[in-house]
Amino acid sequence: MVEPQTHEQTSEAYVGQPIEIGTDTAVVELATTAEMAVDETGLVHGGFVYGVADYAAMLAVNEPTVVLTGSAVTYPNPTRVGETVRATATVVDSDPRPSVEVTAELTETDAVVLSGTFDCAVPADPVLS
Repeated sequence: MVEPQTHEQTSEAYVGQPIEIGTDTAVVELATTAEMAVDETGLVHGGFVYGVADYAAMLAVNEPTVVLTGSAVTYPNPTRVGETVRATATVVDSDPRPSVEVTAELTETDAVVLSGTFDCAVPADPVLS
């Protein structure tokens, strides 16, 4: 596994744990908890699901200064408390840099719970420098 070069202070409790990082790819898993629920049925807030996909996209690019500039996602199925979701992200276009397009799909067992495209930028310096 390639070592992460970005988002090193990310809380894995909220956006998952890297399972695999390769050249232009990453896989991140998150075990959902009761604190992520929005109602008594155990529906997980979409922000947590989105965060896992976003984190996987950042790790697929794996540049120290990568930032998200936009996205288009769908949520075809709900996520429930207690499920473990897995995000798989792949860089599909990185020419010309600093713009990078990444696709991500988040699954739980065999169901897709998020699918989308993430637009990333890799500036020369950190955006808050």
